[in-house]
Amino acid sequence: MNIAQLDTEIISRVLQGEKTLFAELVKKYQNFVFTIAGRYASNREDAEEIAQDVFVKAYKNLADFRGDAKFSTWLYTITSTTCISFLRKKKLAVHSLDQEHVFELADRQDSGFRANQVEQKSRSNMVNQAIQLLSPDDAKIITLFYKGEQSLEEIGSIMGIDPNTVKVKLHRARQRLRNKMEEHFAEEVKNITD
Repeated sequence: MNIAQLDTEIISRVLQGEKTLFAELVKKYQNFVFTIAGRYASNREDAEEIAQDVFVKAYKNLADFRGDAKFSTWLYTITSTTCISFLRKKKLAVHSLDQEHVFELADRQDSGFRANQVEQKSRSNMVNQAIQLLSPDDAKIITLFYKGEQSLEEIGSIMGIDPNTVKVKLHRARQRLRNKMEEHFAEEVKNITD
């Protein structure tokens, strides 16, 4: 049984009354939802709040899932809409990477970790920061493909474009991401490739 079939089976059972099975979907997709929410939110707490709202909305509207696409595609739509609504309500300020306190905060959050965990988190943070420097479309494609593990067809469905166009846009977005990383994180990129 593939992932989509397994998700559909869980959804069917939840709708038939086995409500506790929804926790399996939450566990399976929590990182996916949190990653997307983190792109919109300015801090971890807001991203966690958004993620929680997403799963509440998904649970309440589970009967609306038709199965035309994968559950993760449907969940992405809810996540994206919830993030936009959250930002409208909060009117969150976007922090510039040029602000020193952003880096100080990141340094404080890393303290106490073993060296390899700090390095891995630093690389992940660097990539996430570089993604934030991209245009919204580029960031969305990169996030969906690499963090959301969506296929070209699924991304095309989400964005309303042809899968071949997605492939071209993904290639260009990767190139722009590489350029942003080299431009803004030249020393870090050099250390990673050495």
